[in-house]
Amino acid sequence: MPAEKVKLVVFDVDGVLTDGSIIWQDGGWDAKVFDVKDGFGILLLRKARIEVGIVTGRTSLAVEQRAKELGIRWVVQGTDDKLASVREIMHKAGVREDETAFVGDDLNDLPVLRRVGFPAAPADAVPEVRTVCELVTKAPGGKGCAREVAERVLKAQLRWNGLLETYLT
Repeated sequence: MPAEKVKLVVFDVDGVLTDGSIIWQDGGWDAKVFDVKDGFGILLLRKARIEVGIVTGRTSLAVEQRAKELGIRWVVQGTDDKLASVREIMHKAGVREDETAFVGDDLNDLPVLRRVGFPAAPADAVPEVRTVCELVTKAPGGKGCAREVAERVLKAQLRWNGLLETYLT
């Protein structure tokens, strides 16, 4: 199972870490809603020493702030070539394609999803994306999708119970 080899998980933002909604506020700022359980899943990945990244085609202060809050050091915003951006993160993190998971939801994510070892998508991803993914979560984007991916990776690597124990004692 490819999830056993994952050393890096890279997430798209709109439609994966959020439900895809963009709220424009006065002054031209956009707002995004992030799921707390998704954030905790990311923290669990980091606690297990699995690298985490974000690659998104849009640029948002909300993404920058959320990444900072979760300690995500690999963040590329405003890219029109997600595959090149993910490869750059892989190079910096010292991992191979087969050790990388990517979570995407739309057509522009397909080049990355076709190359990584563990492609994943939220339940509401477009059909073309869902068909190439090893994991299609039960949750839609922004509603627990990232948490499901984190749990799948951690359980496949037999790290879940150890992390769970730290919260049960």
